[in-house]
This record gives sequence, structure tokens and C-alpha cells, in this order.
Amino acid sequence: MAVYTELNKPFLKELADDYSLGRITSATPVAQGSVNSNYVVEAAKGKFLLRIDEVKGENELKREIDLLSFLRKHTFPCPHPMQDRMGRYYRTFNNKCVSLFKYQEGRTPAPERLKFSQLETIGRAIGELHVIGKAYKKGIDNRFSFERIADLYLNVRSRLPNYFRKICRTLDDEVEYLTRYLEGKLPKGVIHGDIFADNLLFRGEKLTAVLDFESACRGKFIFDIATAVNALCFVNGDYSLERFRALLGGYESVRTLSLAEWDAFPNELRFSSLRFTVTRLHDFFLQPVGGQNRIDKDFREFFDRLRVLRREREGGMEPLLMAMATGYDYRKYQKVKATERKQA
Repeated sequence: MAVYTELNKPFLKELADDYSLGRITSATPVAQGSVNSNYVVEAAKGKFLLRIDEVKGENELKREIDLLSFLRKHTFPCPHPMQDRMGRYYRTFNNKCVSLFKYQEGRTPAPERLKFSQLETIGRAIGELHVIGKAYKKGIDNRFSFERIADLYLNVRSRLPNYFRKICRTLDDEVEYLTRYLEGKLPKGVIHGDIFADNLLFRGEKLTAVLDFESACRGKFIFDIATAVNALCFVNGDYSLERFRALLGGYESVRTLSLAEWDAFPNELRFSSLRFTVTRLHDFFLQPVGGQNRIDKDFREFFDRLRVLRREREGGMEPLLMAMATGYDYRKYQKVKATERKQA
């Protein structure tokens, strides 16, 4: 949610007319995130979020809006895309797609201040997304598959300054390791792909919305969970076992992880850390955008996680590994399989 594209008054007037918003009193940039430009629009008819897609093209945006419409029909708390008077969900501005969403109330929590009960709620929401998404049969391309991240890294690597040599050696080794050990044959379906605290809205203990489906795609469920663990359970340089258990407890109250997923969990944590390290390096060194409104997220946050996961430094990895090694409940899984057979 950075700001790369500036709006102008003629476009805002056209927007107000087409969406019957009444007079627009303000359009305030949202200075968070790193992919799209976002504005909070206040008008006579209420408050809205306007998004300018800086990366996605028209076809990708259509797929995202279709997915959001599907999820909302199944009461999942996600963004609500609006239609204008002509039934359109988006228009173009400066050759970029622009869409309008109902503004959703709530507060974005600081990751380190999340309560265990909130982490459990987040885990449950991820599980619900994965279960609901099983009925969504349309394909959504994964822009952040391992193969694409590995290719992106090669592109980024050639542009990094010399003082990154030590970091590159670690990333080179990690790409080689994951090429050999990352498991592809795991349960897949609709995933969010970016479960961070700033993509969650709470009102007290209630999760009111899961935001930013920019990275949503058809992918491995365990990757979604691994990203949430990396984003929400790593505090003050350490993985928190208590946070991990709360998040996974919420998730498994909806969907039980298979033994193969538990086995793959450590490597998915490593891939998630690699993915965000590489994309943040790319956004900083290769993204052709500058100016005071640009937001650059620090790649070192996830590089530090990767070093812990590779056991190159302390950080609570051993208790986490033990929890994963003992987390699989055969009895629970057999009950789930029996239920699935009855439903079939």
C-alpha cells in the first residue's frame, strides 16, 4: 500500500459521478506496503478505499475480483469490490487499473502485540479460506512459485552491490537447497499468500477483514501457514512456540494438516523467508520508482528469519521443530478422512 501514482481532480470527479458518491471531500494516500497505490476516499456517500494496481494487468485484476466476489458469497471477511453505474468493477487511469472498495472499519494490530486469542482467530480464518476455496475451481496463476522466485533472485543478484557478497552466498546456498528438498506434491488450493499483520483488521477480539489479496493464487496451503508463522510468530529475534501453537490450534480447528505437510513445514518456512527476502531486494534495487511516497520494506527482517531457520544463529528454531515433529495427530486425521468419505 505505497503511493506511486498521484490522482488528479478531473479523475476524482469522474469517479464520484460514475459511483454516485456525491462530492468527494478528500483522497488521502495510504503510506503502507510496497506494491500498489492506495487512497482513502471520503465523500458525501461515505468512506471508500481506492486502489491503483501498479503490477497487475486487466486479466489478473478480473481474476482477483472474481475470487473476492466468490469469497464474500461464502461470508469470508475480505474486501468488497464496488460496481459503478455501468456495472464495472474497475477503470483505467494512466494506463493502470483502478478499483474502489467499501472502507472496512477496524485496527491493524502490531505483530508483537497480538494476543494468543487473536492468533488463534487468524489461524481459524486461514483454515476457513482454505476450506471455502476448495469449491473455487478457476485457476489463479502463482506469481511467487519457487521457480519464479529463483529466477527473480538471479535477476536481482546481478544488480546487487559488492558488499552483498556474503548475503548472496547464503541465498545461493538456500536456492540450491530448496531446489532439492522443497516438496511440490502437497495439498493445494486458494491461498492468500501474504498473511501479515498489516493485512488484518480487528475490532477488539473480532477479525473484521483479511485485506490485500494481491498475492492470492492457487498454491500450497502449508506455504500460507508458513508465511503467517514467519510474519506473526517471530518476535524480538526469536520464534515464539506459544504463538505458533495458538496460530496452528486455530487453523487445525478448521482443517487438519497431513503428515506430509507437517514434514514439509520447516522447508516451507525457509521458502517463505527466501521469497520475501528476494522480493524486497527486488523492490529496492530494481523497482523503477522513486520519490518521497515510496515505501521500502527491509529485506533483513526475513533474511534474519532465514538465518535462524538455517541454524546459522539462535532464534527458537529447535522448540519449533519439535512441535512440528510431534504435531501430527493420526486419530484426528483419520476422523477427517472418514468425514470426507461420507461427504463424497
